[in-house]
Amino acid sequence: MHHTGDITFPVGPQHPALKEPEFFSFDVDGEKVVSADIRLGYSHRGIEKGCEERTYIQALYLVERICGICSHSHATVFCQGVEELMGLEVPKRSLYIRTIVGELERIHSHLLWFGVAAHEVGYDTMFMYSWRDREIVMDLLELATGNRVNYSINTIGGVRRDLTKDQGQILKEGIGEIEKKVLYYMNVGIQEKTFMMRVKDVGVISKEVTEKLAACGPTARGSGVPLDARRDDPYAAYGEIPFEVVTSDKCDVLGRTLVRIGEVLESCKIIKYAIDNLPEGPIAVKAPRKVPEGEVFARYETPRGELVHYIKSNGTEKPERVKVRAPSLGNVMPVKYMLEGYNIADIPIILAAIDPCFSCADRMVRIEGTRNNREMNWQQLRAYGINWYKNK
Repeated sequence: MHHTGDITFPVGPQHPALKEPEFFSFDVDGEKVVSADIRLGYSHRGIEKGCEERTYIQALYLVERICGICSHSHATVFCQGVEELMGLEVPKRSLYIRTIVGELERIHSHLLWFGVAAHEVGYDTMFMYSWRDREIVMDLLELATGNRVNYSINTIGGVRRDLTKDQGQILKEGIGEIEKKVLYYMNVGIQEKTFMMRVKDVGVISKEVTEKLAACGPTARGSGVPLDARRDDPYAAYGEIPFEVVTSDKCDVLGRTLVRIGEVLESCKIIKYAIDNLPEGPIAVKAPRKVPEGEVFARYETPRGELVHYIKSNGTEKPERVKVRAPSLGNVMPVKYMLEGYNIADIPIILAAIDPCFSCADRMVRIEGTRNNREMNWQQLRAYGINWYKNK
């Protein structure tokens, strides 16, 4: 990489500003960032390879743990892919329940992000408010699924738990409280001069560049690009539920903030509509252990953007290949562009504005021709890791 600034300094892979181990190299001229370089690959967990060693139902619980905040997203898109390969007709009631849990997860993720973003610019009062009220939606998730994290509501062929009328009423009441809180945040955030000065006209990326660099999720919609898999390629119950794709033409961190706040309000509307129109009937159909030979490309709109699972079946009860493309991987190049020309003090909030989850995006790279190049199966890799730490 060619550097043109006076100083190059690293951030990571371990750093107080980072929640996950990643490496950033910033080339600066005084206080201005001239260029940035990002290196992934510090938290590879071998989940894709692990799926190939397990049955489809075992792999479902594994992919759900790719991300704690988006656990339902990974489980749902994996189920959708396998169900398509099997040719299953999933009951409509289960599709509505998946939608309800998915939108609760979106609200939880955006409230968590809003608190982190406020903290990054020194607005810790809003951070505490946001995370306090985030407990409301986590309690609702526990009510609907039995868990606050890694909800395990999905199964191949439907869902594992039904939603009663009493639970639906409690969900609607909780959603009403969240709507009031979010409207308050929006008013306070826009009126708070310190917060506005830290996010307005910071991390700007035009609509044209956003499209060219293939950004997704609130990062793209915050620059006026109306991409949303829920509308563009409907799944679950989204084809039957009215909702708006929230966008902003501000093209900066403020625009991404407003998009997420708007999406929380839309999620509240979706959940209430889904509860009021929840179809009667079973919540699952029986799925065979073996999956017909074939391959599938499944899409899902997570809180961070479009998630893709590619699944290849060889006709057995274990997948031959599982490939995950997380939205944070799609937003790495745009964030490099956003950083250039801004102050060092803007780095944390610009990075936070894409709501990165690098553990979702991390991959292992195999370099051919190296002295120690060799392949290991799952058991050999585990034994190698145990022996390495024992000897150390």
